[in-house]
Amino acid sequence: MVVDDHPMWREGVARDLTEAGHLVVATTGEGRQAIRIARATRPDVVVLDLQLPDISGVEVIRGLLAEVPDARVLMLSASGEQQSVLDAVKAGATGYLVKSASPAEFLEAVRRTAAGEAVFTPNLAGLVLGEYRRLAVTPRPTDDGNPPRLTERETEVLRLVAKGMSYKQIAARLGISHRTVQNHVQNTLGKLQMHNRVELTRYAIEHGIDG
Repeated sequence: MVVDDHPMWREGVARDLTEAGHLVVATTGEGRQAIRIARATRPDVVVLDLQLPDISGVEVIRGLLAEVPDARVLMLSASGEQQSVLDAVKAGATGYLVKSASPAEFLEAVRRTAAGEAVFTPNLAGLVLGEYRRLAVTPRPTDDGNPPRLTERETEVLRLVAKGMSYKQIAARLGISHRTVQNHVQNTLGKLQMHNRVELTRYAIEHGIDG
């Protein structure tokens, strides 16, 4: 799905994706509409502009991932400001590419995003990695003062989430239902007091669970 409020840009991006063999399930120029459409179309990848006329791209990311947790969001923005990038990543964006990127760079970024890789404009990659380290997640202790304990299955699901696998792929790997995977992820989020897959991935990396 392509979300951008400039019709010519939006149509051009959709055309490039289609010509490269991707199925574009929807295009829109408004954030709230994007969330509603995502609920119905279940896109694998959302190419999203940061600046939209109704709500911010960061709000759209949160809404999209609430509706379609498996979706991967690639920000495509004219802004390369550090705070914009960090806000998008914290909200759950998988990658961030500036609009000055070439068509080839854009299509490669979409391919890598679909594969679960974190993709960032080269001069922003170090910034994002540094922020991940700065925000190293330490879960709050339980009432008895001990760190939260994950079950063996929750740890296994967390490891696969950190590898960039979708819920559907995790379900197939473990021989369990998509719904069961979602339940494990929600339980893990609750235990660790986190909000999205980005935070889970950061936690897994910091604690060596992603190997």
